[in-house]
Amino acid sequence: MTNLNTELSLVEVEALSLSYGDNQILDQISISARTGEFLGILGPNGSGKTTLLRCMTGTLPPSSGSVLLYGREISTMRRRDIAKIVSVLPQEETNEFGFSVEELVAMGRLPHLGRFEREGQEDRQKVNWAMEVTNTIHLRSRLVTSLSGGEMQRVGLARALAQEPQALFLDEPTSHLDINYQVEMLDVVKRLNREKGITVVAVMHDTNLAAAYCDRLVLLSEGTVFASGPTSMVFTAKNIKALYGLDVVMLKHPLNGKNLIFPAYAEDCEIG
Repeated sequence: MTNLNTELSLVEVEALSLSYGDNQILDQISISARTGEFLGILGPNGSGKTTLLRCMTGTLPPSSGSVLLYGREISTMRRRDIAKIVSVLPQEETNEFGFSVEELVAMGRLPHLGRFEREGQEDRQKVNWAMEVTNTIHLRSRLVTSLSGGEMQRVGLARALAQEPQALFLDEPTSHLDINYQVEMLDVVKRLNREKGITVVAVMHDTNLAAAYCDRLVLLSEGTVFASGPTSMVFTAKNIKALYGLDVVMLKHPLNGKNLIFPAYAEDCEIG
């Protein structure tokens, strides 16, 4: 396992705000993603999760505040230099062009190539490895336009891994996946996080999956940080009720002892 100083921040967000006209999207956000950790971002729809992720990766400039990548202001860095450190898996991976899966995954190598440089043997090995660990190598010759949403999501992760990043930023990575593939994808990401020290920042929709895989959580509410800290301290019934407006009960997983939440239905409520 890679030895890392987990107190070193890979990304530091300082007093970040973003507004469109009179609409305040993010308000004075200050958070960090430490080197080698798995950080989850939770919150209801419209709380600013995806917008914050885009600001953290330098694709959306804030109205005020700053984002530091290894101590450098990300707005001053070239996109190619950022891409050598950070790879992003968006909610929707573009699949409108007639590329094969292998060609799309190989695009992850572009930040490491010169302007007219072609992929070499090492690049092809990285591409094959990325397809193998994401269980997409059998799709290598398929056109991306023929893939299902779940297949496309896994291919998108392969492209992101072929980029050989130090940090993975994932925007609802399990949104198009059946439960078996949700667990498979997050298992892959968690294993790379532990074994290779890849920092992971993930916007999560499923609260229980976030609790199972994330080291720390940031809870967003209406563009502000409602709570942040170690998952064991932040993932509480009180916080979830305040965040989502839902009464929940919390139980321990029988195998790993981690907290799980379930809606606290009234006894006389008819379900189904």
